[in-house]
Amino acid sequence: MNNPPGEPLTADEKAVYEWQMWVPDFGDAGQLALKHATVLISRCGGVGGTAALYLAAAGVGRLILAHAGDLKPSDLNRQVLMTADWLGKPRVESAARRLRELNPRVIVETVAENITPDNVQQLVSRADLIVDAAPLFDERLLLNEQAVRQNKPMVDCAMYELQAQITTIIPGQSPCLACLYPDKPQGWKREFPVFGAVSGLIGSWGAMEAIKVISGLGQPLAGRLLLLDLRSGMARQVTLERRADCRVCGTTPDRL
Repeated sequence: MNNPPGEPLTADEKAVYEWQMWVPDFGDAGQLALKHATVLISRCGGVGGTAALYLAAAGVGRLILAHAGDLKPSDLNRQVLMTADWLGKPRVESAARRLRELNPRVIVETVAENITPDNVQQLVSRADLIVDAAPLFDERLLLNEQAVRQNKPMVDCAMYELQAQITTIIPGQSPCLACLYPDKPQGWKREFPVFGAVSGLIGSWGAMEAIKVISGLGQPLAGRLLLLDLRSGMARQVTLERRADCRVCGTTPDRL
């Protein structure tokens, strides 16, 4: 990603991010890229909250958190940005409070809404990169479509029980989510079995994918789907191909 020039790193920022700036091929340039980036995170629960936590810790300049609803007791087994004293209050405000405590240098904006056809275009337009951690395919596919249309990279993270998957979508270079799911999967429910350690693992991986794309570090999972099975401890990668007839990113004349 090519972020516009902005303010240089301060002495305070160099002190805080010093150890990650030692990573080869990252350094000052990578840290500046993070500082000047805006990341939209769809849902800040078990997966998205962990991604937001590590993006804030890494020094991403602005985070936009989109998540509706109030905190429930059943959220506390995995949503690391929530606290027991916040029950019955908006989740997104708890997430913002925790992130500001962790890193007051990061600007945190809150949107107390989930992704819908009415807000997706505007929210995506405000970001340089999207982390999709929504549990419902309606939201994920809406984000994917706008990411492709607006040429914004998107990290798609998902998990169920002890399984997790992640891929990175680079419009014009890699398959999009609609290539992988031409039709919305049926029977998917909002509530499902989950361990916090599983959602936290894939959320951390999602944060690292975002950092890589923003800074140009390493090789993102573009065109590759990483599948993790924590029950067996196995991991594998699947190569993804762009579909010529994909309704979002395909090359056939009848695509949207």
